[in-house]
Amino acid sequence: MALRDTSLPEPSGPVPPTAARTRTRTQAAPPLDPADRERLLSGAHHDPHALLGAHPVQGGIAFRALRPFADAVSVVADGERVPLVSEGDGLFSAVLPLAGIPAYTLVVAYGQDEYEVHDPYRFLPALGELDLHLIREGRHEELWKALGAEPMTHQGVTGTRFTVWAPNARGVRVAADFTYWDGTTFPMRSLGAAGVWELFLPGVGEGTRYKFEITSQYGGRFLKADPMARRTEVPPDTASIVTASHHEWGDAEWMAHRGDTPVHEAPFSVYEVHLPSWRKGLGYRELAEQLPAYVKDLGFTHVELMPVAEHPFGGSWGYQVTSYYAPTSRLGSPDDFRYFVDACHRAGLGVIMDWVPAHFPKDDWALARFDGDPLYEPGNAQRAEHPDWGTYEFDYARTEVRNFLVANAVYWCEEFHIDGLRVDAVASMLYLDYSRDSGQWTPNVYGGREDLDAMAFLQEMNATVYRRAPGVVTIAEESTAWGGVTAPTDCGGLGFGLKWNMGWMHDSLQYMSKEPVHRKYHHHEMTFAMVYAYSENYVLPISHDEVVHGKQALVSKMPGDWWQRRANHRAYLGFMWAHPGKQLLFMGQEFAQGGEFSEEHGPEWWLLDDGYCAAGDHRGVRDLVRDLNTLYRATPALWQRDTRPEGFRWVAVDAADDNVYAFLRHDAQGAPLLAVSNFSPVVRHDYRLAVPGDVTAWCEALNTDAARYGGSDVTNPDPVKPEDGHIRLTLPPLATVWLTPYPA
Repeated sequence: MALRDTSLPEPSGPVPPTAARTRTRTQAAPPLDPADRERLLSGAHHDPHALLGAHPVQGGIAFRALRPFADAVSVVADGERVPLVSEGDGLFSAVLPLAGIPAYTLVVAYGQDEYEVHDPYRFLPALGELDLHLIREGRHEELWKALGAEPMTHQGVTGTRFTVWAPNARGVRVAADFTYWDGTTFPMRSLGAAGVWELFLPGVGEGTRYKFEITSQYGGRFLKADPMARRTEVPPDTASIVTASHHEWGDAEWMAHRGDTPVHEAPFSVYEVHLPSWRKGLGYRELAEQLPAYVKDLGFTHVELMPVAEHPFGGSWGYQVTSYYAPTSRLGSPDDFRYFVDACHRAGLGVIMDWVPAHFPKDDWALARFDGDPLYEPGNAQRAEHPDWGTYEFDYARTEVRNFLVANAVYWCEEFHIDGLRVDAVASMLYLDYSRDSGQWTPNVYGGREDLDAMAFLQEMNATVYRRAPGVVTIAEESTAWGGVTAPTDCGGLGFGLKWNMGWMHDSLQYMSKEPVHRKYHHHEMTFAMVYAYSENYVLPISHDEVVHGKQALVSKMPGDWWQRRANHRAYLGFMWAHPGKQLLFMGQEFAQGGEFSEEHGPEWWLLDDGYCAAGDHRGVRDLVRDLNTLYRATPALWQRDTRPEGFRWVAVDAADDNVYAFLRHDAQGAPLLAVSNFSPVVRHDYRLAVPGDVTAWCEALNTDAARYGGSDVTNPDPVKPEDGHIRLTLPPLATVWLTPYPA
């Protein structure tokens, strides 16, 4: 039985070769140098194009092809078909008495079946000198257009250009589904000092699964997924897939105006989502029909996605990335993900994506020791190992690695119209001694513990993203007191737009976890954030990290019985939405689910069902979140001066015995909002607060104790008029009240 052609994707049956005169006898080409032959066949040759294809020799043009499983190979040129002579080991050659190299094809025979194909080794490099220069300099801001698998037409022939950066390799070959994962037939050529290997394969198109077969300088041979793959197989399969985008965007208006108002002076309320579990079983396109409508109905301005880049272990929630340029195939194709982002934009929602440049897993088919040596990770094993997560850190000192990451940030913003990147684990990048004991790290050149290379990388990434993608915001998850995280890079800052306020989150949750009778001893934990509130541009995050691993869901952190826990939950959200800083809330917390986050089950949607006895309680909390967002977006005092001290003033900062906090927020024109929180379970009548003298009367704009939210409905139904610069309010138990000037 004849073997099928393993050289290129084939039609369903044999294709008759082009009609041509057939020469019966040919002259063999001069034999290869034995060393070249051995290196070519073992996958360790840097320039297979010098040995294969067509080349001038004495007496004409020598043709040589490598088809290991073929019974015969012929060359078709100038209307004549010439059989090549077998040299053994799948090599076939002949010399034709021609004056120059003609356009030609190969006819490959397996038994009675014959296939006419283009010879990959007759093509010039499909990657230009400028691309190689920029790659070598680490300045290729569109790296994904130069490396990876790119369907294209080259020298008039359609196919796919394969390129990969592997500077330490002795040889690289393309192995694919159509070669049965044997790379022998398709060795790639080195393009010189840039460390890039290239091969144009005619006839290869979208949907082809492939890997790179690498021969290391130590002689080892192994298969690696493409670091620049833009699509992957569904895990646990690990091959890369040739792809191109055909999505037609419908968000031109959104893209044109998303940067009209600086993010620091705009409403910014974020719903954080783990896409695979938000509604189990839904793909990108199904999510596009449900998630934007849900988030828009609740009034959020943005949705933040936990990492969507491909990762092998779903239990990592996407934080152990193996394919930085590919949206996870678990939920659909890259164009399906584009459709989802497009749908969010058309619904008026920005899309933020978690991005993980701090570390990568050690899977042997991915980035780790990619070409047999440390490449993406530092060569120093002590420096390469991340002590907390069992992963490798990136080598930020290497220009090509920085380029890989900077271009990746640009890629998501430009190719997928992402509106923001929340950068994970920034602190672990910035400190050489992060989670390391004495003797386990080496100081920088100044004797300090700061990672100067990581700092330079973050500055470069932020500067590049802000320059290339107007309207995009970068957000740092940085948990230390590093100065200037959100300061401009030209002032020595890291250049982020916003920073998660982990201190506020920790302190406020610590306070809320106490029984009300003990809260007076922790009163400062709710006020301390204002000491440093304007040192950075902050986001107040109640994220997935706070509702997993035994930390309990937000409502379950609260003390008291079920009613008190929900009341605390509502009061806390009211306090949070009024506090300086942007807001972020993780899915499930908007309706006070009691269970921790589980990627296996997703949010506890059944709590909202009609048949559940406490459904009204949970719906009430969700209604509150909707009203908080609606009022927040309509009230510039709550966001217009988030980063300016004149936008905030304490009214009651030291009422520790009462568990009461009150403050004013002001918009750019001075219009105020008064927020009052009573974190004790008792009603406080005629509570006296000093207020601005230019407001003639105040009225309740929001009360988290309202009956429609599940509260006891202790309210201030009538306008409250100041007397001697003070107002007297009824403060409901475990509640936050917002008041605004009564319309004249």
